[in-house]
Amino acid sequence: MDFFTHLSPWLATAVAALIAITAAAVVHRIASLIALRATRGLPVLHTVVQVCVPVVRVLLPLAALQLVWVAAPNEQAYIGTVRHAGGLALIAAVAWLLITGIGGLADGVIARYPADVEDNLTARRIATQARVLSRTAMTGVLMAALALMLMTFPGARQVGASLLASAGVVGIVAGLAARPVFSNMIAGLQIALAQPIRIDDVLIVEGEWGRVEEITGTYVVLRIWDERRLIIPLQWFIENPFQNWTRTGSEILGTVFLYADYRMPLDPLREELDRILATAPEWDQRVKVLQLTDVSERTIQIRVLVSARSSGLAFDLRCRVREALVAFMQREYPDCLPQTRALLAGDQGAAKPSGPPHDIPPMQDAPGRVVRGA
Repeated sequence: MDFFTHLSPWLATAVAALIAITAAAVVHRIASLIALRATRGLPVLHTVVQVCVPVVRVLLPLAALQLVWVAAPNEQAYIGTVRHAGGLALIAAVAWLLITGIGGLADGVIARYPADVEDNLTARRIATQARVLSRTAMTGVLMAALALMLMTFPGARQVGASLLASAGVVGIVAGLAARPVFSNMIAGLQIALAQPIRIDDVLIVEGEWGRVEEITGTYVVLRIWDERRLIIPLQWFIENPFQNWTRTGSEILGTVFLYADYRMPLDPLREELDRILATAPEWDQRVKVLQLTDVSERTIQIRVLVSARSSGLAFDLRCRVREALVAFMQREYPDCLPQTRALLAGDQGAAKPSGPPHDIPPMQDAPGRVVRGA
């Protein structure tokens, strides 16, 4: 009998709850259609509305139910627990809506600047700012929602008051524990505003070549050229030097080094380089240089400098030029490839060495032949 006595006051509340849920569903349907139609000409706002519509479908019934629970008599059994649970659910739904809206705003801004174009520096800059700032804002909303939910529990407030009494030691411990989190958040804001790195930038980090694949609130994912992933904390980029090959533009110079004998003429190599680059789609026609940059006691060093629109194309162009020039030297000037010379004392007509050879001990090279020097 007591069960039914407690149950009967809930019948009116249940009917009111059903009416509230139905009304919330109707309002959501009408409001979503109007909002989607009204923002059709505003791409960024339209994206925000699109991602928020499913969340509002949950938020509106929760808000309507919370109004019903608040309007119910205080003497009603278990109404306090229901109100508390509804309040927690409403806080979580509002936080969910804010996080979804922030993410939709970032996606809408990024969609306005596509990165699949040749000169995507502006698009990568905006994408980096949108991603980092949106994730920082999402983290702040999540932390605020958790704090509000904890504050609804009387016990949590008492624990907070007791901890506040010993704030000296606890503050130091909490500060040390939270230092990595806050330092990465601050580093994320610095990266978003100053932008030492951006999405799809080409970096050299710890001797590894790769592209920035993702920037989260705490770390950066670097996609290495061989499909490995290097995970780097955000704070590392603030405290350590690194190479950014696409900081102000994607154009880059590529170098090719060749080693040949002293007898190798350079003019035929320059003509062959012209022929190679004329049919190379990777070359952007900005830089084309072939120079003798160094000599040693046995070989000369030839440097080829070419330019490309991006680091990936520059790597392919370097390989193309290197392979073609080596094949040209092998085919046309095989005697000009690097060689090691030896003066054999037993050879007839061999020229006498100009220096004093007697201080070099003879070495046996072959039966009946003695090598004096190399």
